[in-house]
Amino acid sequence: MRRLITTITLLMCLVGASYAQPPRFQFKKNDPKIFTLNVDNVTMEIDANNGARITSLKYDTTEVLSQINFPNMYGSTFWTSPQKEWNWPPVQEHDMAPYEVSEDKGVITMTSPLSEKIPLRIQKRFEVDKKDKSIVVTYTLINESDQERKVAPWEITRVLAHGTVYFDADVDAITPKGLMNFVKKDGLATYDIDHVERQNRKINADGKGWLAFKSNGLVLKKVFPDLKPSEPAPDEAEIQVYVNQGDTYVELESQGAYTTLKPGKKLDWTVRWYLTKE
Repeated sequence: MRRLITTITLLMCLVGASYAQPPRFQFKKNDPKIFTLNVDNVTMEIDANNGARITSLKYDTTEVLSQINFPNMYGSTFWTSPQKEWNWPPVQEHDMAPYEVSEDKGVITMTSPLSEKIPLRIQKRFEVDKKDKSIVVTYTLINESDQERKVAPWEITRVLAHGTVYFDADVDAITPKGLMNFVKKDGLATYDIDHVERQNRKINADGKGWLAFKSNGLVLKKVFPDLKPSEPAPDEAEIQVYVNQGDTYVELESQGAYTTLKPGKKLDWTVRWYLTKE
């Protein structure tokens, strides 16, 4: 994710910030169509009126996703990769537009409008695996153009700005080198989130099909298909971590394989979400 936030606006939002405090700018629900899934103590909320965004993930009453409205940088969303095809801002129809909703036997399917800029329709299917104690999110990319398109799926999950990010990867192969203080701990690439007031930072890594975040006594783990180093989209990666400047939010980003879709064809990509006590 590549963007700049003005220093003045940032400082206005960060007055009195503390690592131990939750975000102070709460997402204000403006007549949303919210659906809720539960597995044991975990509750996930999805807002169909706002890009089928996952707006909340709680263990009991403890929230793990960012709720900051800075602007629209909260919860978990989904984009197409590579980013260079649409640059910035994200495609409106994919990221923020209302999605159509259907439900069948506990499976909620949300479908995006079709974008003229990127003629791919997105579906998001949400279901609970009670045996596995996970919430399963399957993203589908449908090519509704009359031409072949190359694309990769990309999930962007914004979490609290304090905690630890970790995954299975070679620390020395994380790029750009030295941008974030990743160390090898218990055989894993581990990053205790630090804060730089005027710098946005992002790293790329070749992981092993999972990405985790630990904060406030909770562990969020997301599991997805492992990629070979040659499979991500150009200039992208299986795992990406973005740290927004100051004490605002952190993104856990994962991507699927860069795939050629013929007209009318689709690509499915599944992420399993686990939220447990530490």
